[in-house]
Amino acid sequence: MTVTLPLVLILGVIAWAAIKFLGIRMWAAIAIALFGFWLAHTFLAPVVESGTRTGVHIINGKHI
Repeated sequence: MTVTLPLVLILGVIAWAAIKFLGIRMWAAIAIALFGFWLAHTFLAPVVESGTRTGVHIINGKHI
């Protein structure tokens, strides 16, 4: 049985936990999220996507 979770849900939980338990200010979390949207529109987007896919494959135990 395979259970899938969207990566954005996992990152959202991590962001919530950072704000709640680590004392990260809300404005800093918003600034980081906006930087992510900006980064998605640059030439680095394919590199970030490839790295994310590789990391997910490693976590799942699948070899590329």
